[in-house]
Amino acid sequence: MIQTIHMGHVLQEEIRTPYCDLVTRPTGAAVRHRIRAAMAEAKCRTALLDFSSIGLLDFSCADEVVAKLLRDPPPDWPDFVVLHGLNEAHREAIHHVLEHQALAILAVMRAGGCPAILGRVAPDARTAFDRVVALAPTTASAVAAALAWPLERTREVLDTLALHRLIREDAGLYSPPGAP
Repeated sequence: MIQTIHMGHVLQEEIRTPYCDLVTRPTGAAVRHRIRAAMAEAKCRTALLDFSSIGLLDFSCADEVVAKLLRDPPPDWPDFVVLHGLNEAHREAIHHVLEHQALAILAVMRAGGCPAILGRVAPDARTAFDRVVALAPTTASAVAAALAWPLERTREVLDTLALHRLIREDAGLYSPPGAP
């Protein structure tokens, strides 16, 4: 089951104003605590953080909300967390923060694009991820053939992506998690 957390609603409930901008470190921390509580309550396998109603997202909130959730996950953390409904400015802020902290998360842009990885991963991982998205659901053999890589190298990269919760592996089939 997928739990959708509407970031705009969380923001407005937490700060009790009609603003849709996720700015300042204290605001980000308050929103992160609400997200953690919602995740603990729902106990879903995949959490979708929907940013579609968020206007501005500054670096401090990208750090407080996304990076700190990844660095210090709640006890009942879902198997997968996907950022959804991002605009280009959101993507840039989140990618910058995660890149500098050697973290990564799956994201889907507002314009209905394909799932993409934000943050730091090896170039091979990014290449393999893009192939998994294009072929999903797919096998390691199919990815290896499409990339002209040895099967062992492909399996290593796919296992790393799965370990970092950037792809789902189920009975030898790989796919991006929770992409609507």
